Amino acid sequence: MKSVFRYEDGVWPNVAALAFTVLGWPAGIALLGQANGWLNALGVLLVAQTLVWSAYFIHEFAHYAIFKTPQANERWGTFMSWINGSCFASFADLRRKHMRHHVERADVITFDAQAFLRAHPAIRRTVLALEWAYIPAVEFVMRGFVIAMPFMGEKKKAARGRVVGVALVRIAAWVALGWWSLKALALYALAYLIFVTVLRFADCFQHTYDAYPILDDTPIPKDKVRDRAYEQANTFSDVVSLDAKWLNLVWLNFGFHNAHHERPTAPWYRLPAFHRELYPADYAQVVTVGELLRSFHINRVKRVLASNYGAVQPPGTPGRADGFLGAVGVSFLTAV
Repeated sequence: MKSVFRYEDGVWPNVAALAFTVLGWPAGIALLGQANGWLNALGVLLVAQTLVWSAYFIHEFAHYAIFKTPQANERWGTFMSWINGSCFASFADLRRKHMRHHVERADVITFDAQAFLRAHPAIRRTVLALEWAYIPAVEFVMRGFVIAMPFMGEKKKAARGRVVGVALVRIAAWVALGWWSLKALALYALAYLIFVTVLRFADCFQHTYDAYPILDDTPIPKDKVRDRAYEQANTFSDVVSLDAKWLNLVWLNFGFHNAHHERPTAPWYRLPAFHRELYPADYAQVVTVGELLRSFHINRVKRVLASNYGAVQPPGTPGRADGFLGAVGVSFLTAV
């Protein structure tokens, strides 16, 4: 198997994590329909966790960080997109837009959700009410746009058949799940909501970049110097703590984001050690989950229409992350 994986030390970490994701997802679904409430709860957590890992493996495959060949990474990236529902867009589109995030050092998004919400007051009020209730409505608006985009103009017309086909397959799967157990269908929806919320939290606090809604390959404005120093100064590592080995794996070490941006092809299992190699223990760009939870709470409505992501205060400042509003609608699963 060493000939298959990009890095020799990645065989067993990747085999274990991929096996957990691929096998844990259907196992969790099976638990959702059981009569025992504890098994149902375990099923919700298992489905949510495997959905989260499937998403972050898409990110790993986008950087060709797992397998030796681009083709293998692309096949597995597509497979993971079918698990978590991001398959309405092609893996190639997901990868292309995410690479722009790294190369241009900006959040290059597909849909201007803020402009859309400002132009539609009734939808805006509904979205803000849902966000107040901790439901990541903007993320679902973004997912809806990915589905609707091929039917809104000629640029993505070729994707219409794909979207219809994917929709038919996924609707049939949901109907089959509901036919087997309505409880399982409802609990799957809960697990999916947890999954989107976990990704939202992680994505929310990893950058203070500028956001540009660009559908095509138009370059972002050259209005400032976006060099590596800018990249690191506007990137944050949102970890549980530097020593929380297992808890940081909830999002596959994606919280070590400064290390990831310093070396984007470094695989997920190397990031904690790479972070320690690069940065001091008191590195100012580390903002822990404990510090961010208050901001996630108090800014949950404000960030939806905010003009920027806010700012982080120096370490030791009381409430240093309170002004870090964070991002919405920047998930690599919807930036196509």
